[in-house]
Amino acid sequence: MAGLTKDTPIPTEIKLHQASRVMELAFDNGSAFRLPYEFLRVYSPSAEVRGHGPGQETLQTGKRDVEIVDLQPIGHYAVKLIFSDGHDTGIYSWDLLYDMGMHQEAMWMDYLSRIKSACASREAARQGGLCGGIDTDAGHKHGGGCGGGGHGGGCGHHH
Repeated sequence: MAGLTKDTPIPTEIKLHQASRVMELAFDNGSAFRLPYEFLRVYSPSAEVRGHGPGQETLQTGKRDVEIVDLQPIGHYAVKLIFSDGHDTGIYSWDLLYDMGMHQEAMWMDYLSRIKSACASREAARQGGLCGGIDTDAGHKHGGGCGGGGHGGGCGHHH
């Protein structure tokens, strides 16, 4: 997050679509984005998610059905999102939301890759070591799972 400058696009409209769990943003430069609640939750700018430095990030799992229950303005530069799982410490500045919109596809693919590598799930009810041939929520099945055969693979779970 580079911070707000005179060139930072400012939202002209923010809509929460509860049925589809999508935040729709329109910016003053004409850009518009639809950011799923799950995406916003797993990439929260909070220390709980991002840590206090590089390499301290915590993979967020089981957030597929998370909802935004409240949105609070923070001055003229950000919003605080309150999620249905109780998470409420992320402050989403305008430049962060714009950056998330611009890089949504790559960020989402990276998240799905990290979920798969961790043998985790986007489903809250499916946590606890999904490995070997289980659908990793990316739309297709993968054989082998967490680093192959043997006893334990590479994911730290006991198979």
